[in-house]
Amino acid sequence: MLIPALVDIADNNQDWKVFVGSSALIGMLCALVFMATRGDKPRFTQRLGFLIVTSVWVFGAVVGTVPLYVSSVNLTPAGAFFESMSGITATGATVISGLDALPRGILMWRSLLQWIGGIGIIGMALLILPTLRTGGMALFHMENSDKSDKVLPRINQLSGGLVAAYMVLTMLCTVAYTGLGMSFFDAVNHAMTTVATAGFSTHDLSMGYFDDNRILLTATLFMILGALPFVIYIRAFLPRRFHLWRDPQIKVFLTLCLVLSLTIAISRRIINGTPFDEAMISSAFNLVSIITTTGYASEDYTLWSNAAIGVFFLATFLGGCAGSTTGGIKANRLYILYQVVEANFRRLVRPNAVIRMRYGNNEIAPEGVQTVTIYFFLFFGTLLLGTVILSMYGLDLITAFTATLTALANVGPGFGQVIGPAGNFSSLPDGALWVLSVTMLLGRLELVTVLILLFPATWND
Repeated sequence: MLIPALVDIADNNQDWKVFVGSSALIGMLCALVFMATRGDKPRFTQRLGFLIVTSVWVFGAVVGTVPLYVSSVNLTPAGAFFESMSGITATGATVISGLDALPRGILMWRSLLQWIGGIGIIGMALLILPTLRTGGMALFHMENSDKSDKVLPRINQLSGGLVAAYMVLTMLCTVAYTGLGMSFFDAVNHAMTTVATAGFSTHDLSMGYFDDNRILLTATLFMILGALPFVIYIRAFLPRRFHLWRDPQIKVFLTLCLVLSLTIAISRRIINGTPFDEAMISSAFNLVSIITTTGYASEDYTLWSNAAIGVFFLATFLGGCAGSTTGGIKANRLYILYQVVEANFRRLVRPNAVIRMRYGNNEIAPEGVQTVTIYFFLFFGTLLLGTVILSMYGLDLITAFTATLTALANVGPGFGQVIGPAGNFSSLPDGALWVLSVTMLLGRLELVTVLILLFPATWND
């Protein structure tokens, strides 16, 4: 919080007092927690793990809310919490308009929330969720021993490597944006939200403000890099350990990005007569922004054609790779689901055949199939339930459905006149904002991590 305070001091904006005061308040609370927990640590259990992960994310959102609510932006408690949760979950949906006139300290705070949330997501996916056996890299078992597949032998080395890779990507993106003409402030903010595949911008027009295809191409590249498993960046510096195509989800993700971008570009060339090179650049940028759950926009792509809208709607579900900063269903689950469908079709043709499903060189365990099946059931069940609840607040069906979808998949913009790429969530009632805040948390923590806390059996000894 002291970083945006310094920005406001440099701009002679009185909001610096908000950040310093919030920093002191939160600092004292954290010091009390630290003093109260210096004794023997409790024995780690699955139940404690689920509780800690969910609590940390909720507390992070509450902490992020404090300066937003007290500042000069004039947000309601629901709006401030929604903005903070959108930031810490790297969703990118916003209730704030007039970003160009906003104090730079608030803009920096929003970007910092997303940057911190991005590295938190990677750490959770690679270090925590496998232990809890809810998703991420625990979806399939290794035929070799666990030790043989570990990237680094110690967990502190792995976490340090992840942080280093994340910071290096952010710095490279900042340098690239600055070299292409962005101001240093804009470059830093957009680099943080690009690598975090999060999508907050410092301008109402998002990336369309800069009107530069070179910036769009650079953003597309770094969004893709942020959507890849961060383990590959650590492996790149280890001898004989770097194999980009070793993980099948990378092929699935990159293929989807290329095919869907080409589909939109060709449809625009045929339907709208847009020059193909221009259509390809803007189509790839906006498509990658959605499929990586970043949520940037260079223009209102819902005006291109119905065909483009259909592709963007499909991309909202997909997501990037497990172990990345992205949300959504993710490419590893799509690959495993395809394996399940193919195996069942083959059994229909050859009932006596012994069919093994594989994830690259590894056999997919029955537990992995079960985990993916449960996830899909919970994802679409939550999507339908959220749509019904939002409809009760008076939202039309398109707004209610796409708002739930974009929150659950942590994408950012929805569809329609209200929450589309040219709008935001400011006109939604407070009750709907609370519902969507919970939905963003569910989507970011892979559903099971939060929902299991609601089952009474979880707490029975």
